[in-house]
Amino acid sequence: METKSPTVAAFCSLQDAGSEHSSIAIQIESKECLANKSQRFQRLLPALSSAFVASVAYVDPGNFATNIQSGSNYGFTLLWVILCANLMAMLFQTLSAKLGLATGKNLPEVIREECPKYLVYLMWLIAEIAAIATDVAEFIGAAIAFQLLLNISLIWGALFTAFTTMALLLVHQHHLPIFEAIIFALVSVIVVSYIVETTLQEIDWKGVGYHVIVPSFNGNESILLAVGIIGATVMPHVIYLHSSMTQGRFVPEGTVNVSPPSLAYEVAGIVIALSIAGLVNMSMLIMAAATFHANGKEDVTSIETAYLTLEPLLGKAAGVTFAIGLLASGISSSAVGTLAGQVIMAGFVRFSISMWIRRLVTIVPSLIIVFSGADPTQSLVISQVVLSFCIPFALVPLAIFTSKKTIMGSWVNSYITMVITGVLCLFIVGLNIFLIVSSFMG
Repeated sequence: METKSPTVAAFCSLQDAGSEHSSIAIQIESKECLANKSQRFQRLLPALSSAFVASVAYVDPGNFATNIQSGSNYGFTLLWVILCANLMAMLFQTLSAKLGLATGKNLPEVIREECPKYLVYLMWLIAEIAAIATDVAEFIGAAIAFQLLLNISLIWGALFTAFTTMALLLVHQHHLPIFEAIIFALVSVIVVSYIVETTLQEIDWKGVGYHVIVPSFNGNESILLAVGIIGATVMPHVIYLHSSMTQGRFVPEGTVNVSPPSLAYEVAGIVIALSIAGLVNMSMLIMAAATFHANGKEDVTSIETAYLTLEPLLGKAAGVTFAIGLLASGISSSAVGTLAGQVIMAGFVRFSISMWIRRLVTIVPSLIIVFSGADPTQSLVISQVVLSFCIPFALVPLAIFTSKKTIMGSWVNSYITMVITGVLCLFIVGLNIFLIVSSFMG
């Protein structure tokens, strides 16, 4: 039997002890790593939840209408507008989330405290117009989807939409986590629908890549649609809503100079959710361009025509998939729009009404349009242009307030962020002025 010298035995003993300590250290480090990962996920989850609820507004039926018209009339030309609008949306949603975190108040509440009374009421009126325009698009979109799927009249589709959104709001009132899970599921349905749509046709990906990067227009009508795309993407009502969803997560204790938590989780959630929404919007336009414009069907300007034209070109599955995505979009965004309306009224004028009454009131304009026999798709596009005119009244105050250290403390915008937000606000206002001048000049 081999024996070890005292020196070798001592060395082996130290090595074994070191190995044991090393093993314990690795185990501790692994547990800490897992704990940190779990903690990071727990902090990311609320940010993802609010971002996905906000993202619903970026894939609403108004997007279907403007993207289908843009793709069928001008091919891939306006893809770059969707990209730019989506990047703008990410920035402004981040600023909205940051305002709620830094101040413990939502944007309408800050406007009420910082602006003269007459301006507060004016901005409240404009915000309500934006909320109504949004609700018209969402409600009519869902009604059209019911009409297409169930082969019923648009009136019955509108009634089914009213019932479904009421049920979803009831879930929100009593089971918020279930509501958020339903919203996530509906967004997933929209995403899957357009993944299926794009796989059913041949697409010129070189043309897609070119028009995503290179800005261009094709006449005044394309500018009108570009404004509609921006109005359908950068949504004023959801900017108000996002600040209310984050306002309770970090409340400064008597001063805005309390050291805040990292904003990285909010940014990550917004980038993930809105990137998905942006890809869906691009897929809508790509589908319309590859299916309609490429086949000489440039007169496809309505959702109903798009549905009916998809079937002979790509098969019944394509039409049904399209309608299911539209239905998920309309129902989810209509419920979110009602929540935003509650925030707008309570924040601006400290007045709140029952969510059910508000839902009934906002249904009325949509029902008037449906019963009047007006072209529903054209109503959707006009609602998006109205939204685009309302955008500056949400974006400009947001840009100003998040740049004030007295309001934001250590969360205040950097100089670069101030410049970028200022330029973007001027761009949106300038685009709207150009649209008005072009319209009057014929």
